[in-house]
Amino acid sequence: MKKLLFFLVLIAALSAAAAQAERVIKISHQGTADAEVNIQHYFVREFISRVSEETKGSLTFEVYPDEQLGSEEQRMELIMKQGLNQPIVDLVSFAALGTVLPELYASAIPFMFNSFEAAHVFFDTSEYMTKLKPLFRERTGCVLLEVVEEGGFLAFTNSRREIRSPKDFAGLKFRGMDEGQIAIFNAFGASGTPIPWGELYMALKMGVVDGQMNPAFYVLLGSLTEVQKYMTLANIQYSDQFLVINGDLYDSLSDAERGAIVGAAKEANKLTRKRIEAQDADQVEECRRRGMQVYAPNPEEMDMFRTIGQPGYVEWLKQRLKDPQWLEMAQRDAEAANTLAGTGKATESR
Repeated sequence: MKKLLFFLVLIAALSAAAAQAERVIKISHQGTADAEVNIQHYFVREFISRVSEETKGSLTFEVYPDEQLGSEEQRMELIMKQGLNQPIVDLVSFAALGTVLPELYASAIPFMFNSFEAAHVFFDTSEYMTKLKPLFRERTGCVLLEVVEEGGFLAFTNSRREIRSPKDFAGLKFRGMDEGQIAIFNAFGASGTPIPWGELYMALKMGVVDGQMNPAFYVLLGSLTEVQKYMTLANIQYSDQFLVINGDLYDSLSDAERGAIVGAAKEANKLTRKRIEAQDADQVEECRRRGMQVYAPNPEEMDMFRTIGQPGYVEWLKQRLKDPQWLEMAQRDAEAANTLAGTGKATESR
C-alpha cells in the first residue's frame, strides 16, 4: 500500500512537472502579425525569442495579433482575472490601462518630453514609474513589465484643413484613443469621441470624425493616408504601449523564468526603440509620398499649441486624480529627464 501511495505521489509530481515544462503563454497585441510593418509584432517576436533562449524552451508562447482575444478593454479584463487558467501577456495602451490606473495619465501631459532620450529616462528610471508599478499590481493583481515605445511622437491628422495653430481646430471632430486625448482636443476647441483602433479607418472614411492623433507609423499601419489629407508634426505625446502579465502567472514562474521575462522585455524594447527612431523620418516622408500634406510647426507655433494644450490637459487631470502627488511627481521627473537628456548623458538610461 505504501509503495502504491509512493508511486501515485511520484506520478502526480511528474505530471505537474511536465505541465510546468510544457507551459504555453498567450501573448496578444493589436495589428497585423507582420514584424516588417507592425512594430508591436516586431517587439513581441524579439521578446519571445529572448525568453525562449534564456529559459531553454521551458516557456513557449502563442501569439494572438489583430485583437483576436478581444478589444484592449476586454483583454485587460481578461488578464485581471487571476488564476493560472489565465496565462496571458498583453500589449495594451492608455485606453485600457487608464480605466484602472488613471494616475498613468500624468505621464502623457502634452509636450512633456523634449526628445526620445528624455522619454526613455523617464519611463526607465523615474521615481514616478518606480512607484506606479506596485500601485498597478495592488489595484489589478497584474504586473507592468515594460513601457514599450511604439511609433515616435504623436502628430495630428485630419481630412478637412491644414492645422498650423490651435484656432484651426475649431469645428473639427477627432477620434480620441482615451479620455486624455479628448481633453486635449477640447482644449483646442475641437470635439473628441472614443473610437477603437479597429473601427478608426471606417469612422474616418464615413466622416464620423474628421481626424485623429497618432505617429506616422500608425498612420501607415492603418492605411489612414487613404482617408486623411493633412498631417501636423506637433510632437504632442510620446507614443507607448504597456507590457502587462497576469499576476498569478508571474508569481508561479521560477526566479530564473521571471528574470528571463523581465530581461527579455527590456532588451526587446531597446531594439524596438532603435528601429522606431531610425525609421521615424522615413515614415513621415512615406505619408507625404502617399499624398498627405505634412506640416512641421515653427517654434512660435509650437509654443501656441503648448500654451493652450498643456494647461487644458493638466486641469482635466487634476479633476481626474484623487492624489495630486502623481501629477507633481511626473512633472518634476519629466523636467529632470529633459535636463539629463539635454546634457548628452542619457544615451543608455539603464
